[in-house]
Amino acid sequence: MPVSARVCTASGQEVRVSEGSQLVFGRGPEVDLAVAAGRGLSRRAGIVTAMAAGAWITNISRTHALYVEGEGYRIRLPRLEDGGEPSGGWLLHAGTALVGSRAMLDEGFPLEVTVTGQRAGDGSPDESQPDGEGTILPLYLDPMTKLFLVALIWCRPWLLDPSATRPLPRTPEIARGALEVTGAYHELERFEADAEFRDLLSARVAEHIKVLRRKISDRGLAGADVRLSDEVAVRILIEHGIITSADLGKLADPAWRSRQEDLWWTEA
Repeated sequence: MPVSARVCTASGQEVRVSEGSQLVFGRGPEVDLAVAAGRGLSRRAGIVTAMAAGAWITNISRTHALYVEGEGYRIRLPRLEDGGEPSGGWLLHAGTALVGSRAMLDEGFPLEVTVTGQRAGDGSPDESQPDGEGTILPLYLDPMTKLFLVALIWCRPWLLDPSATRPLPRTPEIARGALEVTGAYHELERFEADAEFRDLLSARVAEHIKVLRRKISDRGLAGADVRLSDEVAVRILIEHGIITSADLGKLADPAWRSRQEDLWWTEA
């Protein structure tokens, strides 16, 4: 059964988040779920993303703290980094967690996030996780970025084939995949015929791959003596839930593809 998350406010409002989707919450108008809270909560405070492993909760405020609380733990989520992305988040594998500012938690008016439709075998206890209910995700990639698209195309063969026997795409193949995903079919013929254009686009992809390797290294996801080959890097992205099989659904999402088209070809 697909995993989903149920998010409830203290006033009784409830929103369900299906696997592969996300909900932005805060006290401002430009959110999916508006929360009646004091100034201890940002106008855009956090995101709840439903994924195969559970519900991922992150702080997207640069100024305000956000907490996740469960039985035996209260976690302060890291704020948004200067680069515009969270440096980590809380992955709730099963059960319910309370989310909000310190005042919301202390005064008894938090959001409740509950994982539902858990697949068999998910949410089982793990000695490294408090009560087996959550874990800190060390790296998050915003789906509405070019970096995410590059990572998804890079990981796609092994997401489709968990035995990891399919070869991974190299930078020209990822570049070609970006053209296909963003519907830039008018550029495909040029990509095949024009070596200078192909090299330019491949170099752009190579820069994104370099950023992904640096993030993996900076987060300590690979040992200092481990060479971050394509295969090692992709395995880390998949095993840590940074890119998941649920993300493949975005490749068929017209709105997401349109946004990526804007990022790659309009805003570039």
